[in-house]
Amino acid sequence: MNLQHERMLSLCETLNLPFIAQDYAIASQAAAEKEVAYSDFLERLLRTEAAGRQIRKQSMLTRMTGFPAIKTLDDFDYQFGSGVKKSQIDELAGMGFIERQENVVLVGPSGVGKTHLAIALGYRAAQADIKMRFTTAADLLLILSAAHAQNQLKAVMHRAINAYRLLIIDEIGYLPMSREQANLFFQVIAARYERGSLIVTSNLPFGQ
Repeated sequence: MNLQHERMLSLCETLNLPFIAQDYAIASQAAAEKEVAYSDFLERLLRTEAAGRQIRKQSMLTRMTGFPAIKTLDDFDYQFGSGVKKSQIDELAGMGFIERQENVVLVGPSGVGKTHLAIALGYRAAQADIKMRFTTAADLLLILSAAHAQNQLKAVMHRAINAYRLLIIDEIGYLPMSREQANLFFQVIAARYERGSLIVTSNLPFGQ
């Protein structure tokens, strides 16, 4: 490593450009061998930084929001998800329902893409800096039941339910609820009424 390389790494650290720092040595050698123009060399470094930051952001969103994986609306197959109207999903993607504190219910049999759409809408919200959280109904009820037993329900409701502008609850009805769990779930719905938005998915008919 020469002195100039050391200075470049130091500048990258000062300017918070970690991915340029990682790629600089290889990129500069390749540029010299191929006699790449300075502007093209700079563009490669900036693209590397942008791509690295996007991957890091997705990883952070996955951890913070509870997504099991990142899904996007661009990846959704509307031919496979029969009954899904693209125009309706495009409208939801505008996030107006969150501003209006409205809810979204995605109902259908297993395997038609309900969870994909829920995650994709949640991911769109997270990218718009809307505080949101994804959870399954089973995990949520497990947390609430434990909090109720420990007399911590109010604190957990505030931290895990009311702290988010958008709460996604996946797979409602996949497992049966006890009377106590049904009461806890009702408290979640009541606590968020006209205070925040929900997206829920279920394989039950809407009437159930």
